[in-house]
Amino acid sequence: MTLRVNVVSIFPEMFDALRFGMSGRALEQKALELLMTNPRDFAKNRYRTIDDRPYGGGPGMVMMAEPLSAAIDAASGESREGTKKAGPIVYLSPKGRRMEQTDVESFAALPELTLIAGRYEGIDERVIQTRIDDEVSIGDYVLAGGEFAAMVLIEAVARLLPGVLGNEESAVQESFTSGILDYPHYTRPECFENLRVPEVLLSGDHKKIANWRQNQALKVTKERRPDLLEIRSSIKPGDKH
Repeated sequence: MTLRVNVVSIFPEMFDALRFGMSGRALEQKALELLMTNPRDFAKNRYRTIDDRPYGGGPGMVMMAEPLSAAIDAASGESREGTKKAGPIVYLSPKGRRMEQTDVESFAALPELTLIAGRYEGIDERVIQTRIDDEVSIGDYVLAGGEFAAMVLIEAVARLLPGVLGNEESAVQESFTSGILDYPHYTRPECFENLRVPEVLLSGDHKKIANWRQNQALKVTKERRPDLLEIRSSIKPGDKH
């Protein structure tokens, strides 16, 4: 199955970066299909204007409803009557809910997804009301636009697509999949600048190694993200998370 991702952006060239690494492998294997739509192609004047000053005053510019909504309709195949044809339409926004690994897993299971990369001070609220199904943020900070956020989402999703990871177990064992951070990793040489690989990892005792890794993961999580342990402890057996 191929995941088709439609991206609406005024800087489609930025997404060439996804031709490398894990997302590049997903594209080569046709596990991922990436289609770009530029709102400027739907502008109504020869200057290809897609932004204007905000009503009520204030700094910056706002992406206009008409060219952006037309671009979204073209990208997603959604009619003006609201008949959905292409899966959820997601707007990358600092106002959105924070994306979690469970969201990434849900996106990876879809056949199609449309991402909106905003710019300037944001997009006309009426586009959000009439076109957007979900608003997602990649963290509590502000970027110049939604392109990098969209690329983060695509990269996170691409590595979960079937056949993309060389070792499927890697996706299961990594950080956040189990609700806690990852344990420390080591490789050759055994000694580097007087720092040695923990003896347990050289023991060949898989049970001891598994216990050590679990304890280290809990330790790192307690030190750096104690909030994850609080969430984990609040989930009752059988709950979806």
